[in-house]
Amino acid sequence: MHCQLVRMKRTSIKDIARIAGVSVATVSYVLNRKEGQRIGENTKKKIFEIAEAINYTPNKIAKSLKTNKSKLLGLIVADISNEFYSHIARNLEDKALKLGYTLIIGSSDENAEKFEKLIELFSQQQVDGMIVAPVVGSEHILQKLVDKNYPIVTIDRYLKDIKIPSIIVNNTEIAESTTNFLLKKKFDKIIYIGYDTKLSHLLDRHRGFETTISESGENVKTQSILVGIENITEEIQSKLKAALGINPTNIALYFSSNKLAVAGLSYLVQNNIKVPDDVSVVAFDETEAYKLFPSKITYVKQPLEEMADEAVKLLDLQIKQYSASAKKITLSAELIVQNSTK
Repeated sequence: MHCQLVRMKRTSIKDIARIAGVSVATVSYVLNRKEGQRIGENTKKKIFEIAEAINYTPNKIAKSLKTNKSKLLGLIVADISNEFYSHIARNLEDKALKLGYTLIIGSSDENAEKFEKLIELFSQQQVDGMIVAPVVGSEHILQKLVDKNYPIVTIDRYLKDIKIPSIIVNNTEIAESTTNFLLKKKFDKIIYIGYDTKLSHLLDRHRGFETTISESGENVKTQSILVGIENITEEIQSKLKAALGINPTNIALYFSSNKLAVAGLSYLVQNNIKVPDDVSVVAFDETEAYKLFPSKITYVKQPLEEMADEAVKLLDLQIKQYSASAKKITLSAELIVQNSTK
């Protein structure tokens, strides 16, 4: 007995029109929910029932060839395992869907080579535009996209020398106000823990801390601990051990990211250093991991939903009418004070 593979014919709006006894144009108006056509409710109901019965699905490839739009957007985050990016990806997906786009997500893992491969992959998928969190060393590939008038928006991060619209928060200002908050607490020492990086938004946070300290006139000891993106836990723990000593008291730790904060808090717990009795803690960004620690962590909250909304709207505008622009939309972050700071 021979088995024969049968290729099923894809159903089309012509099939629906034939069965319903109406024109193809009428079926198209109904299925695309276009306004302005006088089509009876019974006819609409009949068309939808037939479409469901014959398992009709729109041919998106054919539609994209006709309109020159795929209705796909690419999103490249720096680290999808970081809750900041997973939450913002979810918000972006929701906002994109409301405008009729489907979001494809990739994570560069802070690697410029992987970032470039994702750019190439998304280009092959013919996405209409991209929202990206640039990594160190990604400038050249992004400049190529700009040179081609390709719709692109950066989120969370920005590039100084390339004309790309960006959505960021007021990193310098929120760092300044957070530092002032710590200065008012009259700690003996304030330690800033950040990344050894060239990324502009993180440099802004560090600059906000240092500028505020230098202009305050306060007689307080300060220290900056900078670590690389590799072996964060090991570096944080060894450098905190040196900075805190055996019996730390009246010291504040200011972590410039939630990932750094979790590594630092783990060290404090392992060494029986009490928060906030011995050491106070402030962190940039929130994470569910904070719930594992005894104290509620004081943190800087970024407006994720608003960032996503602005990014999708800005990219949609670029897709509809491209313009070479370095427009920067700066949103306000907020310090949420809890009991990790005494």
